[in-house]
Amino acid sequence: MQNMLIKVGVNAVALWVAALVVNGVRLGEDADKLSTRLLTIVLVAIIFGVVNAVVKPIATFFSFPAIILTLGLFTFIVNAFMLQITEWICSALNLDFTIDHFFWNAVMAALVITLVSMVLNFVLPDDDKK
Repeated sequence: MQNMLIKVGVNAVALWVAALVVNGVRLGEDADKLSTRLLTIVLVAIIFGVVNAVVKPIATFFSFPAIILTLGLFTFIVNAFMLQITEWICSALNLDFTIDHFFWNAVMAALVITLVSMVLNFVLPDDDKK
């Protein structure tokens, strides 16, 4: 349970930083209160985690030749696609998470999320590493 909460927290922080850094990504900006904005960030992080757990292995499997051909750089396109799926789900649930343009904004956000997640996963404890 603690491990899942840590992963949701890492996703939340990574998504928040991506929304701050990348101009075309907005996350909870229309919220009136801070609590509503934080709840939106956490809900989007949970949805992003579920999408990464369910859809990403399938997308990675089918894009494996492109990943090999680009020496792993196509992984950022797969991650951007996961962000786009998360945006579609959030728009269906009326959550405030939008990405203006798929390619540039989503790929840049995927790069930021990857870097922030790597740093936070390195710093924070993980019970699976025992």
